[in-house]
Amino acid sequence: MKIAQDITQLTQKLSPISLEEMDEVRLMKRTDTKFVIHEKDLPSILESIQNQYRILETDKHRIITYSSLYFDTPLKKFYTDHHNKKIRRTKIRIRKYVESNTCFLEIKQKDGRGKTTKTRTSIDEITPSLSTDSLEFIQNTTKRTFELEPIIWNKFNRITLVSKAAKERLTIDLNISFKINNSFKTYHNLVIIEVKQERFNRNSSIVQQLKSKQVNPYSISKYCIGMIGVYDGLKYNRFKGKLIKINKITA
Repeated sequence: MKIAQDITQLTQKLSPISLEEMDEVRLMKRTDTKFVIHEKDLPSILESIQNQYRILETDKHRIITYSSLYFDTPLKKFYTDHHNKKIRRTKIRIRKYVESNTCFLEIKQKDGRGKTTKTRTSIDEITPSLSTDSLEFIQNTTKRTFELEPIIWNKFNRITLVSKAAKERLTIDLNISFKINNSFKTYHNLVIIEVKQERFNRNSSIVQQLKSKQVNPYSISKYCIGMIGVYDGLKYNRFKGKLIKINKITA
């Protein structure tokens, strides 16, 4: 509880930025670099970078709740592609920004050069069934036709920071949980920091700060670790090392 209070208090010390102002650094096509830390280490990191970043504020909220529903094929193609290290891969989800009550169908596609492109369209609400318009949007965006079904729910809190000096955003995700039917998984104490840039810049304030704490970039997918957590018998041998690292960091 003390750590959560410290994090909330530190977010109030940063200068705010609105959604409209943040449009200048949307970075829909970008390089994403992730880092994994224990929640107890977050307050000191936030304090050290508070003068280099502004914080997204929406309706006076600085820690935003996200609720997402991911879709996959009956054979879990998107998960399997990631597990098998396919270079070109896709994720499809509906994401709700709870405090602002806005909702989007989002498609993330990774190309052969490691670049991620996110395409999205506004929709009314999260629903387990995709409308005709949504299916058409997916087909037009991916140039593929998929048999899709709701595969996993995800909920977390996010802090979004925008660099004052560079075209860079970073997201800080915590309180990460997953469910499908009666199966639940929460990754306690886990914080995932994702730095979004046009190309990876090691001189970034957050990257330098994490490096000083011996925290190096680490590839991790919330979708994949969630799938492992709620589905029995799912192939995950390539992710075993990641689960061991997460358990070690968050212990």
